[in-house]
This record gives sequence, structure tokens and C-alpha cells, in this order.
Amino acid sequence: MSLVSRHYVLAAGGTGGHLIPAFALAAELDRRGHHVALITDERGAAIPGKPDYLPAHVLPQGRIAGKNPLNWLKGLRGILEGKRMALRLFESFQPTAVIGFGGYPALPTMLAARSARIPTILHEQNSVLGRVNRYFAGKVDAIATAFEQVDRLDPKLSGKVTLVGNPVRDEVLALRDAPFPEFTEDSLLRILVTGGSQGARVLSEVVPDGLAMLPPALRSRLQVIQQCRPEDIEAVRARYASHGIPAELATYFEDMAERLAGAHLFIGRSGASTIAELTDVGRPAILIPLPIATDDHQAANTREIVAAGGARAIRQENFTATTLAKQIQAMALHPETLANAAHASWNCGYPNAASDLADLVESFGASPIMDVIRMDKTVPARGSEALARKGGVA
Repeated sequence: MSLVSRHYVLAAGGTGGHLIPAFALAAELDRRGHHVALITDERGAAIPGKPDYLPAHVLPQGRIAGKNPLNWLKGLRGILEGKRMALRLFESFQPTAVIGFGGYPALPTMLAARSARIPTILHEQNSVLGRVNRYFAGKVDAIATAFEQVDRLDPKLSGKVTLVGNPVRDEVLALRDAPFPEFTEDSLLRILVTGGSQGARVLSEVVPDGLAMLPPALRSRLQVIQQCRPEDIEAVRARYASHGIPAELATYFEDMAERLAGAHLFIGRSGASTIAELTDVGRPAILIPLPIATDDHQAANTREIVAAGGARAIRQENFTATTLAKQIQAMALHPETLANAAHASWNCGYPNAASDLADLVESFGASPIMDVIRMDKTVPARGSEALARKGGVA
């Protein structure tokens, strides 16, 4: 726990990709004795996993997009109203720093922080700098990244960049030191299939048929857990039944960490949080980047884990049952191949991401003398720099 209790505001768009690392940082700052508030939108406030001690302040939608000037005007009004609301929060909460995780709700919050001369930090989860983070990159005090290579990040800003990784949920990080599930030539091959928070229809259409094309010796050992869209689940269930492959299907798994712990192979999208969880736990994967992801960032997210040998990436236009079956055989036909891929994935992890990001956050803000005045406590001076550390490399 820190000797001085400070206040921090986290601003994140209403998706799991932005909010999961924000929740993880909030948990770490709370453990250190700080007070944290979250600014998001209505969708973000409803996402499961928000700590009870983390109050959520909802800002109006403010997004300037499309070609209709009327929509621009509506978006601008939302941004300005959101900025005013954030400034009112700052007056009462008095944050030491504001941390933006990207997404449109972060835009008015970061504008307000700059207006109030509050130190600002960005965290970029993806391997391509997001649009809101891109706008603020040259204006903030520090930029934390999750990948060594981040596209669209101006090299001139390297002096304010710290590589920390992407924080994940505590229950996932707890699996870091657990061994890879035993996999032999006779054991079950447990495959986990997910497609993001809403599932992915292409996985429902391709994966059952791809698994059915595996050699009988491998196919007979399959045990599948798959997330499906509600409108697809019965058709997928019938397809697996027709192939004689046992599969547990659901639209949402509350115990996803437990499912990941037992999996030998993951098949799914390559969002930032998915990559972070796979590499922190050490699970091999076949990744199908979302083709409509902004700036093709999901494809960029696969670069490091694929280069290390921990995953295979297949573009969605090439994702067929035949291609999938070939990739599974290449990874799982021999137990040592799958185990080696698991270790390669594990070596790409950043298990200290939440702690390293919290160190960076604590290094900015009020000077020690101001902490003494506010808290009536004596606190040793902190440096203004945080070292990037990548933990868990064997």
C-alpha cells in the first residue's frame, strides 16, 4: 500500500477491450490504497466485472462520424457536454491524474483533464494506436503500450512511451504458474472456441466442419467448448451432433477463466484482451482476426505471438474447414508440438502489466510536498519515470 492515498480517474470506451484493463488497473490502485473513479458510457457501465468499489460516471455519446453535418453537430454537443460533466467530477474528486484507455467516452474526459491541467496518461491495448489515443498521443504526459511495435504511433513520441503490456483479470492471471494441461497421444484434446463478447458466426459455420475433417485418431479425442450467438446455437448443436463430436455450447460463459485453464487449444478472434489472456496463461491458438476491426488492428495484434510460434493466424477470407483442419493437425497431431506452442505463447506474456502500469501512473501527478499538505503525511519523493518490464520470460 502506498503511503499517500491519491485519487485517479480512468476513462474507457464501453467495450471489454477497453474496460478489462481499466478494471485491472483499478484493482491494483485500490490495493495500493488509492481511490479510483471510472468514466464510461451506458454500455460500459453495464459490462460485467466492474469492481463494487469503482463508481462509474456515465457520459453522453459524443462521436463525430459519417457525412451528415447534423450528426457532427450532435456528436460535438455530446463531447462538450461530456467535458463539462467531467470537469464537475474533477472539482469534487480532485484527481492526481487521468488515465485514458481509448474509445469515444475517453475523448471528453481527456479534453477536460487537459483543460484543468491534470496530468494525463494513455494506455493503448492494441498493436495499432486507436483513433482517440492517436489524437491525444502528442498532448499527454505518458503513453503505455501493450506491444513492442505499435503502428500509427509517431516515433518522435518514443521518449514518453513505456511498454507495460495489457492488464488482465485477476482470475486469469492466477493461472500463470499453473502447468499446461497434460496432453498425450491418448488424452482428450480440449478446444475452446470464442468469438468476442457477441460470438462470431463464421466460427459457428466453419469450426464444426473443420473438426470433423480431422483424422479419426484425433477426432475421436475431441472435447469442444464453444461460445455461439443465440440465433446460431441450435444450428451449431445440430452440426456437432451430426458429426458425432461432443460439444458444450453457450452464449456466455461466466467461468471463462476456468474454461481457459483446461483448454489445450484456443480458436477465436484476436482482440487485445484475448491476446493478453492467452499469453499470460500460455495457451496455443488459431486466430481469425476480425476483418472489419478499425485499422485492421486485430491482424496486427497477432504478429508477436505468431512470430514466437505460439499461434497460427488465418485471415477470415481464407478461413475454411479444410484450412482449419490442416492447422489443427500441424499443432496437435504430436503432443510436443502443442506443448512447445504453449510455452512460446507463455513467453509472450506480460504478467506484471497491471503493476507496471500502476507504477507509471503513480510516477505522475502532485509533487510530494502537495501530498504532505493534502494528507498531512510525510511521503518520500517518487521519480517521474517508470521502467518497462516484461515479466515471465523463461
